[in-house]
Amino acid sequence: MDNRIEQFDKIVKMMEGAQAALNKYFFEYQIFTTFEYWLMIFFLIAPLVLLYFKIDKSKLFEICFYGYNIHVLFGYIDLYGRNLGYWNYPFPVFPSIPGLSLDTSLVPVTFMLVYQWTIKRKKIITSTVY
Repeated sequence: MDNRIEQFDKIVKMMEGAQAALNKYFFEYQIFTTFEYWLMIFFLIAPLVLLYFKIDKSKLFEICFYGYNIHVLFGYIDLYGRNLGYWNYPFPVFPSIPGLSLDTSLVPVTFMLVYQWTIKRKKIITSTVY
């Protein structure tokens, strides 16, 4: 039992070291001065501004709930892929949250606007609470 806990502690220390290395990389190479970094900032802010002006206020709760579900689902898929080493983000907005721009803004807002478009065009059946 003690060996298992010790092994787990070693893994946690390795993860802490990896995060420290990412933080060092972020500041050492001044990632925040690159075009790609500012592109990720754009991918974070622009979809939210667009959504603010384009969202149908009469279906705000429904569309936002849908977007939240996409955000959570995509966040878990992204975390899984990063943990297995399938992909990573060399230009994160914050080094401790690498996929922030895609997970919280670009992908959910895109899905939300497409969902809103399909509702307005009666492409899908929505439930109505009476």
